[in-house]
Amino acid sequence: MAVNEEPAWRNTPMSRTNANPTADGITWHAMAVDDVVKRLATDLGKGLDATEAASRLRKHGPNRLPEGKKRGPFMRFLSQFNNILVYVLLGAGFIKLMLNLWVDAAIIFGVVILNALLGFIQEGKAEKALESIRNMLSAEARTLRDGEARMIPAKELVPGDIVLLESGDKIPADLRLADAKNLRTEEAALTGESVPADKSTEAVSANATVGDRECMAFSGTMVVSGRATGVVVATGSETELGRINQLLAGVSALETPLLRQIKKFGYAITAVIAVVGALVFAYGKWVKGMDFVELFQAVVGIAVSVIPEGLPAIITITLAIGVQRMAQRNAIIRRLPAVETLGSVSKIVSTRGRNAEETQRFNARGATSFRTSRSSC
Repeated sequence: MAVNEEPAWRNTPMSRTNANPTADGITWHAMAVDDVVKRLATDLGKGLDATEAASRLRKHGPNRLPEGKKRGPFMRFLSQFNNILVYVLLGAGFIKLMLNLWVDAAIIFGVVILNALLGFIQEGKAEKALESIRNMLSAEARTLRDGEARMIPAKELVPGDIVLLESGDKIPADLRLADAKNLRTEEAALTGESVPADKSTEAVSANATVGDRECMAFSGTMVVSGRATGVVVATGSETELGRINQLLAGVSALETPLLRQIKKFGYAITAVIAVVGALVFAYGKWVKGMDFVELFQAVVGIAVSVIPEGLPAIITITLAIGVQRMAQRNAIIRRLPAVETLGSVSKIVSTRGRNAEETQRFNARGATSFRTSRSSC
């Protein structure tokens, strides 16, 4: 439907030199096609010329999502030791060394290193798999440049480019559709809808949600059927997919239930060792009058006997088996503890189009069922 309100952006005349396609507050889906073309200083019949496209590429950067900061192999290996239970084991191993108990120390250190290697290898495999997926997603785009249709790398798209779409194409950037013939796109990644969305060129309300913006085609979605021509209005991190990526990047890391339990267990063992060691030392020193060296060896022996040296290796091997079983089902697990979290899920609630009260009732039933299933395990 047409939008009758006078857009605020009309007060600012646009040209090739002052166009700012990604300015905040611009509702491309609420603009008529002619207004979008003027705003972006482009031409539906010819597209951008090479000079203008290069200028905009320098200004807006390549059309790709920013990659997160990667840890090097050494830091990934060290991160495997970031566990309270591992700290306790390392402490026990060094005490064994001080007492010249080489065999016991070697066993403890071997268990710790084996645990770290298993986690390090699995994380490396997951990184390689994710990298191969990123390479698969890199695509070319059919666009108009200097009046000619040509295939260019999708990362070279800039706001104002004219993109030609047909059935089977992966949409390379956020587009305002200028022409559409029986166009339907798969937008499940953005909206959760399993049914392809019908597209048109008519402007919609400025307050329309992503799923209701019928005149837009979004980066990362797929053309199911039909053909269309669209104007690039956002690239890279400015796209709807880029905004989701930024939100995910800002999510703080949470510990899995298993890691929380291991941490509590490690703290409990440390507390028990400290209390028992202090009591034994006090009793032997002031009640029995034992020699300090003899007492120290007795306390260390008690402390080491309490520590479950094999527990980290058993946990890691069990999780590694779970990762392999998930891999057989084409699921990529980056970190081993995530397997336990997935195993704790009994219901996945995903709703759209419900009213708030109905959604809350549905979630409440799911949460009650989840608690019941966990308590019966």
